[in-house]
This record gives sequence, structure tokens and C-alpha cells, in this order.
Amino acid sequence: MAFFVIMFDLAVVNVAFPDILTDLGIATADGSWIVSLYNILFGSLLVVAGKSADIVGRRRIFRIGVAAFGLGALLAGLAPNLAVLLGGRAIQGIGAAIMLPAALGLMVAAFPIERRTQAMAYWGAVGAFGVMCGPSFGAGVIQVTNWRAAFFIPLALCVALLAGSSRVLKESPVSKPSHRPDYPGAALVTASLASLVLGISRSGSWGWANPATITAIAAGLVGLAGFVQRQRSHPEPILDLTLFRSRSFTVAGWSGLVFFGGYGAYNLNNVLFLRNAWEYGVLEAGLIAMAGPATVSALSPAGGRLAQRFGFRLPAVGGALVMTAGAVAMAISFDETRRPGLFILYVIIIGAGLSAFITTNGAAAVAELPAERLSVGGAAGNALRQVGAAFGVAMLVAVVGIPVTTADFADAHSNGYMLVTAIMLTTAVMSTAQTGSRSRAAHTPRSATKSA
Repeated sequence: MAFFVIMFDLAVVNVAFPDILTDLGIATADGSWIVSLYNILFGSLLVVAGKSADIVGRRRIFRIGVAAFGLGALLAGLAPNLAVLLGGRAIQGIGAAIMLPAALGLMVAAFPIERRTQAMAYWGAVGAFGVMCGPSFGAGVIQVTNWRAAFFIPLALCVALLAGSSRVLKESPVSKPSHRPDYPGAALVTASLASLVLGISRSGSWGWANPATITAIAAGLVGLAGFVQRQRSHPEPILDLTLFRSRSFTVAGWSGLVFFGGYGAYNLNNVLFLRNAWEYGVLEAGLIAMAGPATVSALSPAGGRLAQRFGFRLPAVGGALVMTAGAVAMAISFDETRRPGLFILYVIIIGAGLSAFITTNGAAAVAELPAERLSVGGAAGNALRQVGAAFGVAMLVAVVGIPVTTADFADAHSNGYMLVTAIMLTTAVMSTAQTGSRSRAAHTPRSATKSA
């Protein structure tokens, strides 16, 4: 349910994005922070939240995150201007970062090791169902009310989630580290990522050679280098670099970062193309775009079975290549003339690739982790994905630019699909390094797991 709320929120905000820009009089580059700020805080705080969940207790941290997410949704829904809206989105990002690793740790720990891959498949299916409900149910409510419903619906779900979790969830065992987690390191990586995203997203209007662009990107890179160095020496690092000794985790993490950059750009580009180039209303655009997450939701369990049978490499590479082909087709097939049937067909094809990659990537990230590191390991993998999504949105804004006419919008968003193509092809190449044999989680005998 927690993962559903988070993914629903991401999807419904994308659908409401053009209406938010129009109602508050915001330029696209400024409005992109509605998505990017959330992703930056979500991604950069996931790991420290995962460590806190292991230290304090996953149930307690989970409920704190749900409450914070709901509070941010309330503030964003009532926002009279961009500044207040961004404040609400920031609180939502922090809340999502707090609740997700605790939820993942609670869920995965409830299954024996040989069922983790399938459990992650259903986890992915529920998330995809949340993405599917955003452009359908969420868009329908927005159509009859306004864009503020994009935040009031998650608020209501958080209230229900708090009520249900008090009765259903059991507290997890806690660990007692000898040192405090590196909270200054969390602040450093957050500021560094924000600086990088600022430079990339503003490059279209400032220019790549502008001192402001160069300074923002350079400051971000230097900050990230300092963060990595700090993690090597800190007694209780935010990002445990020893996690990357696992080949499966390492490939899943870095390929996930790149992939979700393309996925974030793809999702937003779809909505903007349908709304701006083909001038559909919020509900029509949402229903057309819904074909993708519906496909992912339906096929994610099958993706889990593929990973169990063939290992992680084949479905990861195949899924990324299917997305590459679909993005190329979208880039060359569409102009300002509406062709919704063909658009839906391509979205379904891409959805099939998405289901194979996302399910496999999530399972590979946790397949080799011991039970006591599930929250922090799952948080690290999710952090890389959210950071990738923030950069993907920033790159999309830079590539699309500031079109004026309908034809300009069509051309600009075709460039956006070519950006997605390049990112997905890179993901496919990276995924060839993934483990090719079935994971231990896929074939460990039940009796051996019980005795262990």
C-alpha cells in the first residue's frame, strides 16, 4: 500500500503538471522542480532512512514517513504559489524516503529467501498499479475538480495507511550501531545533487557555456566526490560502499540509475507530448498514457518468473532493448497529427520492456543481501533510481527547450524520445554485466533455508 501511494503520487503529479504550470503561471524550467526536488530529496535520503529503520525499528519509521508524506501532500494541495508548492513537495520527498525502505524491509523480511524474487515481482506490480491509477482515476478527479486533487488523494490514502498499519504491522528487531549515522553526509549529497540538477535543467535557458551552468555542475561534482570520500572514512556511513562488493547489487544499482533517468524522462515526455503537441485534455492524455503502467502491472509477475528461470541478465538486457526500440519508434512516427491508436501500441510494447527490466532490477538489488541489510541495501538501490529520475527530468527539460507552436512542441518532444532512446541503449549495454545464472534466491531449497 505504501509503494502504491508513492507511485500513484508520482504518476498523478505528472498528469497534473501542465495544469499546475498554467494555473500558477510557471515556466517549464521552474516547474520541473516540482518533480526534481521531490526526486532529489527522495533519492538522497533513502539510505539514511533505511539505516534509521534498522536502528529505530521499521514499523515506527514507516509510520513517521507516512505522516510526513501526508503533511507534504496537504501543504502542496493548498499551495497558493510555486514556493509553497515546492515546500510541500520537499516534505513529501522526505516522507517518501522515510517510509519506502522501512516498507520494503518489512515486506521482504516476511518471505523466505527462495521467494524474494517473486515477492519483488508483486511489489513491482503493485507499484505499476499505482502508476496506472494516476492517469486514470487521478486524472478523472482532476478533470472534475482541479490539479489540487493530485495531492489531496494521496493525503486521504496516507490517513487510511496510518490507521491500517497500527493494527497490521509488527515491529522489527533493531540494531545498535556504535556511531551515529553520517547525517552531515546526507546533507552534502542532497545539496550536491540539487546543484547538478539545477545546472542541467537550466542549461537550455542559461546555455552550457554560461558561468552559472558551469559553476552549478562543477559544485555538484565536487560535492559528490567529497561525499564518496567521506563515506570511505566515516565509521557509520550513509552509503555503505561495501554493498558494491556484490556484483548483482552493483550492476543493478548503476544500471538502475541510468534506466530510471530514461524512465523519468519518458513518463513526463509522454504527458507533455499528449497535452502540448496533440492538445488533449488531462483525462484523455491520462487514459492514453495509462496503457503503459497497465501493461507493467499485468506483466510484472511474469518478469519475476523470467528472472527466476533465466537469471537476471537476459530479462534486464532484453527489457532495455525493447524500450530502446519503442522510444525510437515514437521519435520517428509522430508529429502534430493525432495518432492515438499507434501511440497506445508503442506504449504497450515499451510497457512490456519496462516490466521485464524493473522486476529483474529490483530482485537483483536484494538477491545477495543478508536479512539484516535489506532495508539499507534496498534503500541504496532505490536511491540510485530516484537520483536517476531527477537527472532524467532535468535532461528532458534541457532537450525540449521552450517550443512555441504545436509543430515546435511535436519536434521538441521527438527529441525527448531520442534522449530516452540513448539512455535505454546505455542501460542495455550496462546490464550485460549482470549475473547470467539464476540467483541463489531463485533456487535455494526451502528445507535448506529453514535449517539455516
